[in-house]
Amino acid sequence: MISTTDQQAGTAPGTAPAGLPGSAPAGVPEAGPEAGPDLRHHGDAEVRAPGLVDLAVNVRTGTPPAWLREHLAATLAGLAAYPEQSAARAAVAARHGRPEDEVLLTAGAAEAFVLLARVLRPRQAVVVHPQFTEPEAALRDAGHQVGRVVLTPADGFRLDPRAVPDGADLVVVGNPTNPTSVLHPAAALTALARPGRTLVVDEAFIDTVPGEHESLAALRGLPGQVVVLRSLTKTWGLAGLRIGYVLGPAPLIAALSAAQPLWPVSTPALAAAEACSTPAALAEAERAAAGTALHRAHLLKGLAALPGVRVHGEPAASFVLVELPGAAAVRLRLRDAGFAVRRGDTFPGLGPDWLRIAVRDEGTTDRFLAALAGLLD
Repeated sequence: MISTTDQQAGTAPGTAPAGLPGSAPAGVPEAGPEAGPDLRHHGDAEVRAPGLVDLAVNVRTGTPPAWLREHLAATLAGLAAYPEQSAARAAVAARHGRPEDEVLLTAGAAEAFVLLARVLRPRQAVVVHPQFTEPEAALRDAGHQVGRVVLTPADGFRLDPRAVPDGADLVVVGNPTNPTSVLHPAAALTALARPGRTLVVDEAFIDTVPGEHESLAALRGLPGQVVVLRSLTKTWGLAGLRIGYVLGPAPLIAALSAAQPLWPVSTPALAAAEACSTPAALAEAERAAAGTALHRAHLLKGLAALPGVRVHGEPAASFVLVELPGAAAVRLRLRDAGFAVRRGDTFPGLGPDWLRIAVRDEGTTDRFLAALAGLLD
């Protein structure tokens, strides 16, 4: 089952409201921002205590790798000069086989959500949930009204393009989706592309999928505006550096660029974008993705042996979403046992009986599973 709700954001000063006609379907109540989940809660809040094993944040452990740290450190001698991004932009464009004017470098993918919310003027914006909440938060902050298409565990959190309203002229979806870890087929996503619509696909975790299959990053010429967001945070351990990028039609990229401040991406971040686009780096990322797949299989096997723990759908990324009665209390007891996991109730469509667990090496996973088994007993 898939349900749709509408959420009304306040109108920001100086911003015309983007109307979404109609009301929520019968039986689905409307709710203001104050009534819904905390869209600003993120996994890093779970680990702000010493000594916790981090299973809440999906950044690969042991990163940045030594070669990348050394490369970034070498840029410090040039910090007196203003950042110049032509080399990094060219590297990213070549990596995806696109013209340079279809690439925008950003201070992390989160900046891209804000830029899109400020530049676009949708009449009917829709976010597919459960997913990363920052896109909806950014749209609300910009004064837009946001509709939700909520995927359900009964369907394995799989996307049916027919669930998205025909009139939606802005659609945001993650692939693979955070927090469900479900990888939607490229065909399901391209079915959402149409004239007059901007389709935003958040691929922040696609490099944790071997082969990056189902990615739309290299596709051009689809109807409407298809925008792909990418991040270097997860695989390369660069959350603190803030580097990501947008791929899309040149006119939209130019408009987004015009909304950025001067020199929006730092010199070290530009160096990272260039370095992580090389064939050697891509090969390393592919090996890491293959390792993640093995470690995820080990985690799923262990979770399947625990009473009351259920995984819906087919996880494909560097994390797993589980349903567990009393998960909110279990999460707190896991903290006492030294493990931080991500609460699920801040994601629209989930609730207090959901937890997101990062994929780690088998030793860490075994210690976590033993702790969880002890709590369930």
